[in-house]
This record gives sequence, C-alpha cells and structure tokens, in this order.
Amino acid sequence: GLGSVLDLLLANARLVLGVTGAAVLAIATLAVKRLIDRATSPRDEGNPKAEQKTLEESWQDLALIKATPKPPKKQRREDLSKPLLSPAQPPVPEPKGCPVPLETPRIESIPPRCLTLQEKLLSHYSTHLSVPEAQVSLALQLTRSICVQLQKFLRNKCPELPFGSLFLSGPLLDGLGALTADHIHLMLPVVLDSVLWSLIPGEDTVVRNPQYWMIKRTDLQYFPRGCSPWDRFIVGQYLSSNALGETLHKMLVASINWPAIGSLLGCVIHPLVASQELKLEVKHDQVELNVTLFPVVEMENKVLLAVPPEGLVENLWLESFYRAEVSKVKELDAGDRGARQRCLRILNGVCKSHPALHKLSGSPLTHVVLHLSATTSDWAEESLAERFQQVLEELVGYLEKGVLPSYFNHKINLFCQLLEEEVDEMGFLLYRALSEPELLLKEK
Repeated sequence: GLGSVLDLLLANARLVLGVTGAAVLAIATLAVKRLIDRATSPRDEGNPKAEQKTLEESWQDLALIKATPKPPKKQRREDLSKPLLSPAQPPVPEPKGCPVPLETPRIESIPPRCLTLQEKLLSHYSTHLSVPEAQVSLALQLTRSICVQLQKFLRNKCPELPFGSLFLSGPLLDGLGALTADHIHLMLPVVLDSVLWSLIPGEDTVVRNPQYWMIKRTDLQYFPRGCSPWDRFIVGQYLSSNALGETLHKMLVASINWPAIGSLLGCVIHPLVASQELKLEVKHDQVELNVTLFPVVEMENKVLLAVPPEGLVENLWLESFYRAEVSKVKELDAGDRGARQRCLRILNGVCKSHPALHKLSGSPLTHVVLHLSATTSDWAEESLAERFQQVLEELVGYLEKGVLPSYFNHKINLFCQLLEEEVDEMGFLLYRALSEPELLLKEK
C-alpha cells in the first residue's frame, strides 16, 4: 500500500513540480523506500557482516538524502543580475566505512601575527617594567620622612661627628633598573678633612684589588689622635669601614625608637639585627620597603662606600661608580635620543627575573652598554632589538674571558667576585639566548 502511494506521487510530480522538482523528489523517495524495505525485511542474524553492511548502507542512504539539492526558488526581478551558477566545490573524499558527519559552516581561523623581537621587547617593557606612580610617590615620601628622623637622631646623639646631609639614591630615583618600589638607598656622607686624611690606591692594599681603597690618617706627629673627630674609628692608622658600620648598626638596632617613628608615619619599621648591612624593613598598607644606609666618603674625585669585602680585612672602602654610570648613560641618550636607558631597564628586569643572572644586574650591565656605546653609535629606538642582542653577545664574550673591565677604570674587573660555577651557568644561559632572545623575556 505505501509503495503504491509513492508511485502515484511520482507519476504526478512532473505535472506539479516540473522536471527538476520531480527529479529531486524521486531521489529522496528512492532513499526512503530503501530504508523502509531494509527495515521490514528479515535480517540474517547469524551473519554479523550482513548487519554491519546494513548499518553502513543506512549511513550512505542518509548521506544521499542530505546531499539532495534543494529546488531553486522562484526568481525575482532583482535576482536577474546575479550569476546563475556558482563555482562548484570539489567533493572531499571520506574514509570508507566511516559515518558522514553533518555539514557545519566552516569558519577559517586567522593565524596570529608573528611578533618581531622589537615588538616583544617594547611590549615587555610596557607590561612588566613600569612601576605604578602611586607606589613610587609613597615609597619616596616614606623614605624622606625616615631620612629626616634619622638625621635628627644623629645630630642629637653624635653632635661631634660631622655627618653630612642624608640623601636618597638608587634605581627607583634614577630610572635604570627598578622593577618595583621596594629598594631605596640612604647615603650618609662622612665629611673628612683632606689635611688629615689621604687615599691609598687599591693596588697597594692587602687585597691587591683596584676597586677598594684605604683612607689613611696622615701627619700624626704634627696632628696627633684626637685632632679629627673620626679618629675614634682608626684601626692601624686607617679609617675602619667596619668600625664605623658597627657603631651605626648598634644605633639603628638599639638606640632609635622605631615603633614611635613608624606610628608617626603610619607604618611599621624594623631594623635588621642579624644582617651586617645597615638595613631597615618598612611595611605600609600599600608598599613594603627595604631601606639600606651607606656611609660614603667623597675625596679626590672618588666616591667610596663603607662596604668592605668578606673576610678579615676591615679597613677597605669600595669605590662606587654608580653616580658616574647614571650620569654618562643619560648624557649619551640626551645627545642622540638613544634607547640605552630603556635597553638597560629591560636587561636589568631579565637578570632579576632569572636567579642565575642576578649578579649581572646593575653595574655590570651598565658598563657593557657604555663599552658598546663607544663603538656603536646607532642607539635609536628602532634599533632596540639589535642593540639588545648585541649586548647579550658582548656579555657572553666577557664571561668567556672571565673579565669585564670597568668603563671608568680598566684595571678593575667587575667579574672578579664571581665563582667559576656562576660564570659557567650565566654563560650557558646567555649563549642559548643568542639564537632565541625571547627565552629571557619569560619570567622564572
């Protein structure tokens, strides 16, 4: 009965639907009839291959129905200008025996644009190396307030010692390497009478290191002990950086009422008792600071810090080139509108985010950039990526030799304090980065 009805429909379809419509209906009807016949016919239950074949034929029949073209719509006048035929798409072959999935509209994905090293460096600079202005302002405000309180204490406690005016220093103020507003240096000038004191070059000291100096008390036969207020810190005719540091450490830890000062400033201040450094920890609701105090002597155009090397030697003063480094880099950038400061900030950020490169941050990187500036003049922002890679190459070369001469004094080796294992680890990491500098931009 159902087959007769379908045959009657097909016989009259040409009159109603036309030739194309009748063909479409015939194909669809044939597929449906095959499904109905297969469903009503007895299965060969003892033959699993026949069952599998029946299932495959059913998927093929459904694909035949799905692939049946739709009858064309009645044309409108505005459609006459459109092309009648669209370019045919070649059929995609399907694996045999696999079900044909229903078609879904394809959305072609646009591949992401490959960023150049220049773009990656600028993006890294803007996203990782910018310190919020509010934090910088608060950190400087707190440190200046601590500076005022410490200056008052020293003048009241030690009026006989001619300390100069405390001032702030460090990357946060000079803009070469600070990643966060958490480290600030307090410089405490030690004022010496040049008639009573003289400098002994580092080559003539017991450590034979040109970066360290000794400050000798002179003319004791004419100006005996007691003529200088700093004579109380003499050890063997030399002004002892250790003795001065220990005295200041005792004052910071035991003599100053830091809870009262912290309450006045709205923060908590703790001096570090176990550390040999003169360091304060400052905790505020918005920032946490490490404030380090450095006694500093300026004589004969030298800047000497009371930072003796580890060991038994206690009369040595470390020559600092930090002020000269910052001044020279800014002078060079102002002269050619260069990107040395930006390059240094990126390099310092890289070294601070990789534990193996920590000891390269700061002064060594600045001296490499200054050496490179003496031979390479193009430091425009467009050349940032090229200069960045060139600095890495220079660093690898210096590490291979184990010597990085100071820009201001070629006798000084800035790598002299590094261990052989540290040099090997740094060199290996930077050598890998020569072929793929992006590795350094990933924080560790």
